[in-house]
Amino acid sequence: MSDTENRLAELEQRVGILEDMAAIRRLHWAYGYYIDFNRPNEVADLFAEDGAVVFLSGEYVGHAGVKRLYGDWIAGRFTGGKPGPVNGLLLDHFQMQDIITVAPDRKTAKGRFHGILLGGWHDDFQDTREEMMPQQFMEAGIYENDYVNVDGVWKIQRLDYMMQWQGDYEKGWAHTTAHLQPAEKLYPEDPLGPDRILTEEHHRQTWPYRQDVPMHFAHPKFGIAFANEAK
Repeated sequence: MSDTENRLAELEQRVGILEDMAAIRRLHWAYGYYIDFNRPNEVADLFAEDGAVVFLSGEYVGHAGVKRLYGDWIAGRFTGGKPGPVNGLLLDHFQMQDIITVAPDRKTAKGRFHGILLGGWHDDFQDTREEMMPQQFMEAGIYENDYVNVDGVWKIQRLDYMMQWQGDYEKGWAHTTAHLQPAEKLYPEDPLGPDRILTEEHHRQTWPYRQDVPMHFAHPKFGIAFANEAK
């Protein structure tokens, strides 16, 4: 190839990766909007057929597992299974601080995001919901996700959400023990349970315990060394 052809090929690769990053960022942000309003079918469509979600030390596998988590478990818990928005319910997930790394062949990618959640029920609609969650709470977590390009469309291969803290609004995080605890039973013994539970080595206690979240990306100054430490 001539020098000009090489330069064009390099530019095409760089532009392609930027387009991939934009598509993955849009994919994850769409995920955030869909879970705000408890839309499990729309969430499942964002995943590869064999995709998975890691949540509370449990792994929900395939579209059936994704729908069980976001539909039966989360929508059932917060909205009685109805799609949102639901009057009186706040369940807003803010997705931010993305770092996306696309593989050179542009078939797979990794992404790290920070999530902030504000949730709870208004007085006029509280009813029996205090049994399911605090009336007002805050939460933060970190995602380290895997993505796959399926026939030119980016999909979530593995969404790994690691809660970092929870706080009841009235008490604050200094006086709160997380109301969400790690999974203990598998599906179908637990109709809402995961398909797999993470090994003891990767089992994650929730707030006030903290979890290390290894970074998939290399430090911009020190190169690959830090990324290797995270593996």
